[in-house]
Amino acid sequence: MAEQDQDQEQPIIVKKIEGGHGHHGGAWKVAYADFVTAMMALFIVLWVLGQSEEVKEAVSGYFKDPIGFGNQQSRNLIPGPQEGFIDPSMINPQMINEAQAEREALEKMGEEIVAELADKEEFEDLVDQIQVEVTNDGLRIEMIESADDIFFEVGSSSLNNSATTILSKIGTRISDMNNRIVIEGHTDARPFNSRGDLYTNFELSSDRANAARRALLRGGLKDEQIYEIRGLADRMLKDPEDPYSVVNRRISIIVKFQKQK
Repeated sequence: MAEQDQDQEQPIIVKKIEGGHGHHGGAWKVAYADFVTAMMALFIVLWVLGQSEEVKEAVSGYFKDPIGFGNQQSRNLIPGPQEGFIDPSMINPQMINEAQAEREALEKMGEEIVAELADKEEFEDLVDQIQVEVTNDGLRIEMIESADDIFFEVGSSSLNNSATTILSKIGTRISDMNNRIVIEGHTDARPFNSRGDLYTNFELSSDRANAARRALLRGGLKDEQIYEIRGLADRMLKDPEDPYSVVNRRISIIVKFQKQK
């Protein structure tokens, strides 16, 4: 009886086995990456097998000698013109030299225009408001208003005498060129509403550009030289940080490069 009681009193130990999925680590990512790499290699092999003998030879030559293939042969694996690549044989040194010569000629002409205006006593206070620079479009000549000197009355497209004379002289200077001429009118961001909702800064800037066109023609610019008149309102501010700044009110004359359409 004592032994039976002792057996019955022995504790029963139950071991629990944890279920669930637990943490697998990153091994599956490595396996998946290997699988994707293998599939990519398979697709490349299948693509090469379907190409011409020329492409196969090019691929073979690249893997045999990658450095020599790039330095000596300098050709694409896929025959024909490739987007984003420039064929050196298509580069015309003469065209490059001509473009550079025209750029330098326009830059020189812009400097001469400013120098000629600076020599006139009547323009000595205005010459700082004439800016010239060569851009990707061509020679840009800008007449920029200041707080002390304006070319148009506020809200008007009528040029004052000084501005008319300056534009006439510029017209004379560029009248013997074959380049196309673009004239732009720019305003600040102040809304223009004195004539109603239908007349805005777009109309005002267009009218000012046309006033500049007439002054250029008066100086000798030929009508057929004029390619475009643009009224840009406040869409190309010279001082974006201050949309109301007076420097945003200006006339731009662009002498386009001859090769540009």
